[in-house]
Order: sequence, then structure tokens, then C-alpha cells
Amino acid sequence: MGEEVEFEPDGAEKWNVYILGDGTKLRMKSVVASIVRLDEYLPTGEPLYMVNASNIVATDVPDNLKEKR
Repeated sequence: MGEEVEFEPDGAEKWNVYILGDGTKLRMKSVVASIVRLDEYLPTGEPLYMVNASNIVATDVPDNLKEKR
């Protein structure tokens, strides 16, 4: 199986920002909950890791794309 390893972010967890063709600004980042070093290795000898993470998405949408309420 594997062993859970402790970790801490190296600085602030940064957002990736994408400007969509319709003018929407989409921001996304992954937030890691846990990391497991598996008992498996790459041909280079490096261990494989399994990461449990959630993707966080936020948008800034132009007014003309918003539903009228």
C-alpha cells in the first residue's frame, strides 16, 4: 500500500488564472488534503505518490453573461 507523509505548502497556495473567450476570468487552485508515498517505484527509482486534493474554482463573469433575476 503506502505510508502517509506529512507536508506543508512552500509559501502561499497560488491561483492559476485563465481568461476565457467570453471575457470570464476563471481562477483555480488545488488544495491538498493528504499525500501517500506508495510502495511502488518509477524505472528511475523514484517513489510514486498519491495525492488527495480538491480543486477550488472561482469566477469573475461579465454582467452580460449573468442570468437576469
